[in-house]
This record gives sequence, C-alpha cells and structure tokens, in this order.
Amino acid sequence: MAMLRAGPAHGARPTPNPLVRASASTSSPWRRITSMLSISSITRCKSNDRSLSLRHPLPRCCLSLRGSCKPYLAMPREYEEVLRCLSSLITKRTRGDGANRGDQFDLMFDYLKILDLEDAISRLKVIHVAGTKGKGSTCTFTESILRSCGFRTGLFTSPHLIDIRERFRLDGVEICEDKFLDNFWWCWNRLKEKTGDHLQMPSYFRFLTLLAFKIFSAEQVEVAIMEVGLGGKYDATNVVREPIVCGITSLGYDHMEILGNTLGKIAGEKAGIFKKGVPAYTAPQPEEAMTVLVDKASRLSISLQVVSPLDPGQLGTQHLGLNGEHQYINASLAIALSSTWLKTTGNSKGINLDQDFIRGLSRASLEGRAQIVPDSFAQQLNSNIGDLTFFLDGAHSPESLEMCAKWFSHVIRVDSLNSENQALKNNYIRKGGHPNSLGKEYLPILLFNCMSVRDPQLLLPRLVNTCSHLGVKFHKALFVPNQSVYNKVSFDAAAPPADAHQSDLSWQLTLQRVWENLVRSEQDPGETSEYGGSLVFPSLPLAIKWLRESALQNRSTQFQVLVTGSLHLVGDVLRLIRK
Repeated sequence: MAMLRAGPAHGARPTPNPLVRASASTSSPWRRITSMLSISSITRCKSNDRSLSLRHPLPRCCLSLRGSCKPYLAMPREYEEVLRCLSSLITKRTRGDGANRGDQFDLMFDYLKILDLEDAISRLKVIHVAGTKGKGSTCTFTESILRSCGFRTGLFTSPHLIDIRERFRLDGVEICEDKFLDNFWWCWNRLKEKTGDHLQMPSYFRFLTLLAFKIFSAEQVEVAIMEVGLGGKYDATNVVREPIVCGITSLGYDHMEILGNTLGKIAGEKAGIFKKGVPAYTAPQPEEAMTVLVDKASRLSISLQVVSPLDPGQLGTQHLGLNGEHQYINASLAIALSSTWLKTTGNSKGINLDQDFIRGLSRASLEGRAQIVPDSFAQQLNSNIGDLTFFLDGAHSPESLEMCAKWFSHVIRVDSLNSENQALKNNYIRKGGHPNSLGKEYLPILLFNCMSVRDPQLLLPRLVNTCSHLGVKFHKALFVPNQSVYNKVSFDAAAPPADAHQSDLSWQLTLQRVWENLVRSEQDPGETSEYGGSLVFPSLPLAIKWLRESALQNRSTQFQVLVTGSLHLVGDVLRLIRK
C-alpha cells in the first residue's frame, strides 16, 4: 500500500504562532476458536469467496519501529488552532432518512476524490461495526484480538473523552500529536482549497472520518476497525464499499430524533452497513429489530449469524479487560468478527487462536466504560481522609443504564463477599478499587447528566429500579451540566465558564424533579429516609469540590460515586480528577 504524502502546495502546515517543535501454530484453528462461542445461523446464503491476501505481518519488534513519531517540545497554539478549525465544522444534525439523503451523504464521495483517497480506502481491510450499545467495546475487543495476533491495527471510534486524538488509535495507542497534526493539515488544506459556495466543507464527524481514512492509509495498517458514528446507512464511515466483515451490536432506543422512534426503523438504519457478499454477525436482538436485519440480509443474499454470550470458562484464569456481564456478548461478537477477518483474508494460519484471542480479550482497555478510578487528589492529601472513588460508565440509553446499574451494584458490594470470592475481590482491586475500601461503610452517590434530546423518564427509573432491586440505594443524586458543552472540542474544558453561577440550569432542574418524583413514588406515605436527596450544581468542578469536602468530613465512609448518563460527562470527570 503506497504511502500517501502531502505535496508542498497543499500539505504544508500553517506557520505555528510562537512555538515550533524543535507464535505457535495449532491444528484446525478456525474450528477451535468457533468453539468458544455459539453461533446460530439466521440466513444460510453462501457468501462470496473473495481471495483477499495480506502479506504476513511483521514481528512485533518490527512493528514498533514503523512510523515512529518525532518528539514534540510543545505546540499548544497550533493544536488549539486545529481544535478551533474542527469546532467550526460542528453543525446541527438532521434526520438521517431518504427524504434528505442523510444530509447529502453522497458528498462524502466528492470529498474522497478531493483527498485522492478512493483507491486507498478500497485497499483497506475494514471491519465495520454499527449498533446502539456496545459498539466501542466490540471494536476495542476486536482491535485488541487482532493486535495480539501480530497485526498492525487502526481503530476509529467516537466520541472522545478528553483528547480528540483518542478517536484514532494505531496499534492500540492514540495517535501522537505529530502525526495527528501532519494528517490534519494535509486534509484541511486540500479541502479548504477545493470547497466553497458550490461545495461546503464537510461537517465535523465527516471530516474526522476522512481524517481516519487518511491516517490508516498513510500508516499502512493491516486491519482498520471502523465504528459507525450514528445509524449506519448514511453514516460517514459507510463509504467503505467492500468491508471484510460487518457487525451489529445490541440495538435499543437511542438517537430516536434522528433514526426513528421504533426498533424496526432503528434496525433499518443500522442494517445500512450490510454489503452484498460480505458476511455479517449480530448480537441477539428484540424480535422487531431482528426481523428487519434478517430481511435486509436476505435481500442482499448474505450470511447473517447471531452470536451467543461468551462462556467465561473459556477464558481460563483470565478476565475480560472490560467490566460488566454485558461485555460477554460484545466479546463474543468480537471473536466472530476477528475470526472471519482472519479466515477471509487468509491470515488464520500460524495464529494460536486460543492463546492470542484470550490475551487480546483480557488486555482490551476502553476508558469510560465500567471504569473504576480512585480520586487521586484525596489519595495525595492523606490516606486517612476517607475514600472517594468514581465508577464511570457512559451509558445513555435505558438498556445500557440497566446494565450499568447491574455492574455498579455488583462491584460496590464486593466488600460484603465471603472468603470464597477472593478472586472477585482481587479483580476489583486490579480494576482500580482501593484495597482499604473493603470493609468500610459505603455511601453510593449518583452524578448524572444526559442530553436534552433524551427522556429522563425512561433513563432514571431504569437505573434506580435496577439498583434498588439489587439492594443498592443512592444516598444522594447530583445533577450538573457537562463542562464540554461550553468548549466543544477544546484542549481543556475542565475550567468552568466565567459565569458558572449564572449558567442555564433548567435542564438539570428538570432532571432533579424527575428524580424527586421517582424517589417519592418508591416511599410509603409519611416515610422519611436518609436516601434519595438531590443537589444541582452550576458546574462540575463545584460538584467535585463538594464530594472531596464530604470525604474529608467523613473519614470512615467510602464515597462511591456513579458517573453516568453521558460520555461527555464521564470525560469531563476524568479530566478533572486527573489534573
């Protein structure tokens, strides 16, 4: 694959402002790995037997030498200029249906011509993943598996939590600033020159998708795992005409203002990534959604197969790198996608599928999904000040919030486990839980926000009722605005706006009212309880300050803060507690 290079006329960066940057083989590997999961056939159409060959990957020691980054002194102003450019591309989303052709989806092909990326994309060996819940986790598992098998990987996901470079990962690591800036200006300058009144600059996500294709082509990745941003049919990533394999994760009600208000309509948009002759896999789906997926696959005469959750026993002594029981279905889908990619591209020989796959599943890492992070500020002050731990999960649909509640309820009760569950205790500590937390009195607190297009009447009851059923009641709920709402894609969105106390908190007050009504409905008439109180803070830093002061005043208590409802909120919390 030829390296794409910027020509002098288009690819030069603007002059920075003041600062410049001074294995063993096994028999029948396909049969062995497919035994790790149960797959039931839905449509039994033979897929095309395409002969796609890849050169055998270089050993890992050689991979580490390819495309290394030049060191950076500091280029904050140039980086901030890039983020300002990206912010200028943010536009209001429109309904992704046939009436408006997905907001002129066909323009993506014009942009590809301008960037001369058409041939480069056709040579990428793409795994394409759509869905409502678990897209990021499934893509992360898939990337980790194939990287463990020795391949050079590219992973494109969204959204980012702290730094936009998180969306572009090479061999499991976010792209360095040097490469990011080089590729950004390469794309930006060409598009700026060729666009205008007749053809506007691509919108924010479309530009990032084009940038991902440029990066993966220039870096000569051997497999590109592409997560759909929204929907599928009209998503920017769907310009890939012949992926190697497609996957659909669990479907549910989300982005209904764009994709439609029924599971059938949502499934129809997701199934838009299916391509004739390309095998496809799906997680188990509700009947309404499955019917649509099966019909779409049948029309394209492709094989659509359903995976069952991975049996934990198949991992031996290892654990999945991502927490939560729902991850076993995401891991199973990742196994199917990875296995099919290896087989279709002729790369299954010489791969120890059991060993490499298990290593990949156990080493997968994705921030903001079932993540446990002790507050570093509290630990630095004094180990005896009390305990403040954040449990972060970016769940933002009713179904994912239920899974989040199950995970949270399970891990915070780990201190009450008997000695027979020492392995689970050790896993809790390995994931970030502080060993001194075991045995302390715990105080669950909810830190919540969600986008105003979502219905809190569907979200909060699913979360609270699931926790309550599992014996966990929140002492207090805190509602805050996202910090990132003020700064879009800025370099540092951790500082509150200057007029934080005059911020519009009408949405947070609405969430508080839903919460209070929910708590009252669960109480008997005349009952008073120490649980269920709520507070609204004008900014996230003030909420964190309140939590830290509460931990100082209650040294024998473990404050366990569940942060959920929004990936943006999760990212903002991570940024703050790590400063």
